[in-house]
Amino acid sequence: MIFKKKKTAAASNAAGNVSEAYVPVDADFEFIEDNADISIDSNYAALGFWHEAFLRFINKKSAMIGFVFIALITIFAIAGPNLNSYTYSEQNLSEKNLAPRIPGIEYTGFFDGSEVMRTTNGFKKVNGYFDKKLPTTFYWFGSDNFGRDIWTRTWSGARVSLIIAVAAAVIDMLIGLTYGLISGYFGGATDIVMQRILEICNGIPRLVIVTLLLLVLKPGMITIVIALMLTEWMSMSRIARAEMLKLKEREFVLASRTLGAGSMHIIFSEILPNIIGPVITQVMFSIPTAIFTEAFLSFVGLGIPVPQCSLGSLISEGFNSFTTHPYQIIPPIIVMALLMLSFNLVADGLREALDPKMKEQ
Repeated sequence: MIFKKKKTAAASNAAGNVSEAYVPVDADFEFIEDNADISIDSNYAALGFWHEAFLRFINKKSAMIGFVFIALITIFAIAGPNLNSYTYSEQNLSEKNLAPRIPGIEYTGFFDGSEVMRTTNGFKKVNGYFDKKLPTTFYWFGSDNFGRDIWTRTWSGARVSLIIAVAAAVIDMLIGLTYGLISGYFGGATDIVMQRILEICNGIPRLVIVTLLLLVLKPGMITIVIALMLTEWMSMSRIARAEMLKLKEREFVLASRTLGAGSMHIIFSEILPNIIGPVITQVMFSIPTAIFTEAFLSFVGLGIPVPQCSLGSLISEGFNSFTTHPYQIIPPIIVMALLMLSFNLVADGLREALDPKMKEQ
């Protein structure tokens, strides 16, 4: 029952005469039957954790810019290779080293297939499409030393790099999360042994592990995922252990243990949902690291075998002809740089959105 106080004449007189005590009576109050009169302050209406985190994330401009670029690159990685008639492995030596030429704007002076070549007498502007009598041929990003379409190969390489990075990040999350949670929960001798093993693994240079593994196994996408899986789980393990040490003595964990819950139930059903924010943030930060590691391995020749390609292998191929045909290395470098920057921006936005301690910052 909700009552509203009525301002009566007696109440007014009591307000005017401070020395005289006033005793409220039933006539001073009125029962409210209309629920419309009961207002709720919408400015302070309760929001769920995920709803509030979502609103904070979309209000951060840098995170949304990164999310848009990730979405665009993902769309082009899926549909880009199918937007023309070329394949990533198709070779045509009669059409090699052609500069970018885009239909519709080829007569405006931009992306018209011409490039400036360095000669012994200076610089010379040439157009391979006209020299080879190819008026109806278009390579949107140009063609490489083997006459392959760089547009198709760039987006095919972006697809491969994204698949490797996301798969490695998810697998590393599962391994590192399980290892860190178990180590932090049981503590004591178990924690000491598991942390010494972690320190030994962390002391071995990752590049040595990856290189030896790729030399033993057949190069390919699965091998690179396994190599990244063996080396990139340690950061996640440390974060999971730190969060476990912070939460395992809390009241809700004690209540679950008192009610007879087992260790695995407490770890994965009680504590894990409470650390999902730092976990998601760390996964997003690990994706650009995996992209860079895969690109480095492909650049030094330990990555995706030909005729398949990744962003790293495309950069390696373009590097060999950088002084003569610089346009061949620019597309994969731009795509990889945008991917790594965008994932870092999104990860930074998620960290601020999912961490309640940063609300006032």
